[in-house]
Amino acid sequence: MVLGAVLRSRRQEAGRTLREVSRAAQVSLGYLSEIERGQKEASSELIGSVCRALGLPQSQIFSDVATQMALTEMTAEFTVSGVN
Repeated sequence: MVLGAVLRSRRQEAGRTLREVSRAAQVSLGYLSEIERGQKEASSELIGSVCRALGLPQSQIFSDVATQMALTEMTAEFTVSGVN
């Protein structure tokens, strides 16, 4: 999932480990790892906790997700229309 990839990317950009963020967000390490890998869905409360732990506004995460989704959609449109 795009959300998980964005959360992982932002966490890594901040130089934080999965363990550090899971503790600060009060989310289990395993569950946060599954979210980052796209294996679990994140609730709005969990997203808020992770954003606070990373010191980021939720709007930034959602903006990043929207950008990534738009890029994916554009790539898919070009591929389907034969423009490679």
